[in-house]
Amino acid sequence: MEFLVASAIGVLTAGGLYLVLRLRTFPVILGISLLTYAVNVFLFASGRLTLGAPPVLRDHMETYSDPLPQALVLTAIVISFGMTAVVVMIGLGAFLGSEDDHVDDQIEAPGTGAEDKP
Repeated sequence: MEFLVASAIGVLTAGGLYLVLRLRTFPVILGISLLTYAVNVFLFASGRLTLGAPPVLRDHMETYSDPLPQALVLTAIVISFGMTAVVVMIGLGAFLGSEDDHVDDQIEAPGTGAEDKP
C-alpha cells in the first residue's frame, strides 16, 4: 500500500511540474493544483497509513492514526481552493485583457524592429 501511495504522489508531482513549466496560464494553474494534491496526499500519508484505525488513541487500542496530519490536510484543502479561485480569476483577467493566455517571458532586444511597429 505504501508503494501505491508513493507512486501516486510521484505521478501527481511529475504531472504538476510538467504543467507548471508550460507557457500557458491555465495549464500552470492545473499544475499548481496537482502539486497541492500531491502535498495533501503526502501529508495524509505521514500520519501512518492504517486501515480501520480510529483517529484518537483510546484505552486498550494498539493502532491509531494520527489526527494532526488529517487536520493539516483539511486546512490545506481549504487554502488551496481559495488560492486556486484567486489565481483563476487573475488568469481570466489577463486572458480577457490580452486575448491570449501565453506567458511571454522573452524581452524584445533593442533594434529588432518591435518598437517600430504601430
